[in-house]
Amino acid sequence: MIKKAHEAYNNKDFKTALTLYTELANNGDADAMTSLGYMYQNAQGCQKDEAKALEFYERAAELKQPYALFNLAILYMNGLNGVTHDQFKAHELFMEAATREVPPAMYEVALMLERGLGCLQNYSEAAFWYEEGAKRGHLESFNNLGVLYKEGHGVAMDEARCFICFSKAAEGGLAEGLYNLGQLYDQGFGCKQDHDKALDLCRKAAYKGHVKAKEIIKGLQEEGKIVF
Repeated sequence: MIKKAHEAYNNKDFKTALTLYTELANNGDADAMTSLGYMYQNAQGCQKDEAKALEFYERAAELKQPYALFNLAILYMNGLNGVTHDQFKAHELFMEAATREVPPAMYEVALMLERGLGCLQNYSEAAFWYEEGAKRGHLESFNNLGVLYKEGHGVAMDEARCFICFSKAAEGGLAEGLYNLGQLYDQGFGCKQDHDKALDLCRKAAYKGHVKAKEIIKGLQEEGKIVF
């Protein structure tokens, strides 16, 4: 039945999905509870109900459902759905989700470790979790790991690995990755200096809404150095 529920949801038949997920959740299915929490949180096939969303996430999290742990962590991180803002609880939940193979949770754990949010700052642990996320194709993890390799935080400074990480993020279309890769080409860091390539990447980042890239392109246009 869970497969039918997922199919209904993916086909945007939210009413059917809600009915099926509810029946499954009543029988203790943690995946269904997680999906119900998301539907109540986003008013899909039902009225938005933050209390119900929280209830289903908490029930599924007790059963260690990975994405319930992740979604609940987001609520604690941002103080949403009537949950008190608690970075320590958020870090704990993100870590549980990360150890259960949730790439975005690996990224969030790494980010918190890098900044010392809800935990002791630890660059080497941050690098470990960024790498775990990157191994699973998470673009933001590639980008942030590249920053650590560029600055030598938690890992030895490594121009080649920095270039690889930013390249992977850029290839995936991440605006920050495009901008950072452009900076490498502009500086000749980990690659042969190429100002044309740098400008092209900066333009692509700007097109995707990257603030710094937009400012650079605008400045160059105003100076008459580029015409588009």
